[in-house]
Amino acid sequence: MLDEFKKFALRGNVIDLAIGVVIGAAFGKIVDSLVNDIIMPFIGALGGVDFSNYFIGLNSGITATTLAEAKKQGAVLAYGNFITVAVNFIIIAFVLFLVVKGINTLQRKQKEEPAAPPPKADDVVLLTEIRDLLKQKTV
Repeated sequence: MLDEFKKFALRGNVIDLAIGVVIGAAFGKIVDSLVNDIIMPFIGALGGVDFSNYFIGLNSGITATTLAEAKKQGAVLAYGNFITVAVNFIIIAFVLFLVVKGINTLQRKQKEEPAAPPPKADDVVLLTEIRDLLKQKTV
């Protein structure tokens, strides 16, 4: 059973998947920072709002003005966070669309370019020359 697991774990697809997950996690952090630190402040400045503190208190006793304080006081519906996550998703989806579109364009270009004939081996070249010489002598 250990040998089977080792074969499975060291199979190329599993390693590729693991690398993809790690890169995806790092990419997610980059997009989170892009949205939270760059895009949302501009959107907030345009409307004078900060989406991260938009919430609705589900308990009647919530008097806090920030989301962190409100969560300490009781249950809240943090729709501002949802807006941020939705913007994250749209950005990630758009970037992945551009990546897939770029890869498809590269693949189409590779298919359009004719492949150069493989170089002939030395013995094939030599036999071709001998054949051509024999044809010249018999004519």
